[in-house]
Amino acid sequence: MMGMERPIAYAVDSQASAPMPLTLSADRYRADAYQEVSRADRSENGQFFTSPATAQMMAAFFDDPPLEISLLDAGAGIGTLTAAFVENTLAREHPPRRIQVTAYELEEKFRPYLEETLETCGRLCREHGVDFSYTIKTEDFIEAATAVLRPRLLEARSEKFNYAILNPPYKKIHSASRYRRLLQDAGIETVNLYTAFLALTIGLLESGGQLVAITPRSFCNGPYYKPFRQLFDSQMALRRIHLFESRSEAFAEDDVLQENIIFHAVKKGDRQTVTITSSLSPEDAVTVERSVAYQRVINPQDPHLFIHITASELDQLIADRIELFPCTLVDLGIDVSTGRVVDFRVQPYLRQDPEENTVPLIYPHHMQNGFIEWPQPKSRKPNALVYCQETAKLLLPSGHYVIMRRFSSKEEARRINPALYDPQRITAEAVAFENHVNVYHAWNRGLSPDLARGLTVYLSSTLLDVYFRQFNGHTQVNATDLRSLLYPRLATLLRWGAMITNQFPDQETIDALIESELQTMAKVETSDPVAAKKRVEQALHILVSLGLPRAQ
Repeated sequence: MMGMERPIAYAVDSQASAPMPLTLSADRYRADAYQEVSRADRSENGQFFTSPATAQMMAAFFDDPPLEISLLDAGAGIGTLTAAFVENTLAREHPPRRIQVTAYELEEKFRPYLEETLETCGRLCREHGVDFSYTIKTEDFIEAATAVLRPRLLEARSEKFNYAILNPPYKKIHSASRYRRLLQDAGIETVNLYTAFLALTIGLLESGGQLVAITPRSFCNGPYYKPFRQLFDSQMALRRIHLFESRSEAFAEDDVLQENIIFHAVKKGDRQTVTITSSLSPEDAVTVERSVAYQRVINPQDPHLFIHITASELDQLIADRIELFPCTLVDLGIDVSTGRVVDFRVQPYLRQDPEENTVPLIYPHHMQNGFIEWPQPKSRKPNALVYCQETAKLLLPSGHYVIMRRFSSKEEARRINPALYDPQRITAEAVAFENHVNVYHAWNRGLSPDLARGLTVYLSSTLLDVYFRQFNGHTQVNATDLRSLLYPRLATLLRWGAMITNQFPDQETIDALIESELQTMAKVETSDPVAAKKRVEQALHILVSLGLPRAQ
C-alpha cells in the first residue's frame, strides 16, 4: 500500500493568493461544465461527476507506482480522477519518472475543462521532476476499445495500460443495440455501460495492471451480471473494496440513489486476502477496516460467483452461521420462480373482483402479516384473472406456496419479505402470481403445509435478511439469488412448520428458533450476531437521536 507521503501537490488559483490542491483546482470546472450540459442530458448519457473527496479516496487505493505509468481514464469528464491520481502519486515517497495519460471523453463541451486540468497536471509534474504527457480522445470509448480488442487483430494495434482509474457511465444496454453487437464481437456479454467500460478496461490492462473504479454494487450478484463476473474472475484479483453505507452520498449533487462501491483490482494478481472498508460517505472517516480471505469474498466453488462484502466482524459471523445450513433447494425438492403473470400482457383477462371462471391473482400488496390476504377490493390492482385457454399456462394448481417480494431497497427494514399462500384461506381451483413476486413451489405444484410454513419461518429470520444484504446490491430479489442460498434440513423446516397455526411467531421468537437450531447443529461458540447487531443499531439510533456523532 501507500508509503510515506511528501507534501501534497498544489495548483495556483489565478483568482486567489493561496495555492489549492490539484483535485480541488480541477473541480472548480464542475459548475461550468454542469451549465454546458444539462442534468437531463447527463442523466441520459449516464454521466455523473466524481467529487474531489471520492476521487482522492480512489487515488489512494493504488499500490506504490512503478517508474513509468501509463494511465487510462475512460469517461474522464473534467479530469477530476486524473487530477486526484497525479496529486496522490506526486505525494508518494517514491514518485514515478513518467506519467502518460490517455483520457477518453465523448462530450465535446467538456474538452476545454479536461484539457486545462491535464495541462495543470503537467505543470505540477514537471515541478516535481516527473515527465508528463497526455492524449485526449474525443471518441466513443466502447467503439475504440472494441476495435482494439476484437479477436484476430494484429498485436501491433493493441494499446496496453498499467493503471486505470474509472467512474464509468451507468445506463442499460438494450439487447438489439449497436453497443451490444460491438461488445459481443469483442467477446463481452453485459447489460450496462458501467460493466462494459470495466470489461473493456480490463482487456486494455497489461498483466499486473491496476484498476480502481467507483461503480454501482449491482454487478456483485444476479443473473444479468454473471457473464461479467465470470470475465472479471478469470482475469482480475480484488485487493480492496470500499462500501458506502448510504446510497445517496457518493453522487449527492446528482441525486443518484444507487448503492456504490470503490474497488481496487490487479490483473492476474494473487488471491490471498481482500481488504474491506466502509464509511457513510466519501467525506467521512473509514469506520470499518478488515482483511478477509479471498474465497470468502468470491467462492470459486460458487457457480454464480457472487461477490460477498462482509464489512464487519458481525457480518462475518452472520455469514459463518448461514453456511452451517446444509441444504440447497434441490436437496429439499423445491424450486423458486418469478411469477408468470405480466399484467399488461393479459389486460383483457384481468378482473378487479373475483367472478365466475376466474382465479386469484396475487400481487405484493396481498402479502400481510406472513400470509396472503386476498382479495383486496379497495386496491387499484386487479384481484383476479380469467381462467381460460389463453391463461392456463400462467397458472399453478391450488396448494401451499411461499411468496417473496421481488423488489426492496437497502433503506427498508427488510430486504427478504415472504408470505404464505394457504389454500385453506383461499378457496380456488388454481392461482396466478404476478411478476413482482417470486414463488417457491414443488416443481409447479404446492408444497406440503408444514414445509411451506417452516420455509416461511426461515425466510422471515433476521439472520437471513442481514446475510442477503452482504451480496445483493440492487433493488431486486431474483430467483437466482434465492436458489443460491443455503437452507435448513427438511426435518427442521417440517418441525418449525408444525408449530404454526393461524399466525406466525413474532420476530424475536423466529430469531430465537434459528439460533437454537444453529447451537444444536454445530455447538456454535460465538455469541448470537443477530442480537449483537440489533444492540449496535439501537445504540447508533440513540446517538443520532441525540445529535451525537456515530462511534468510529
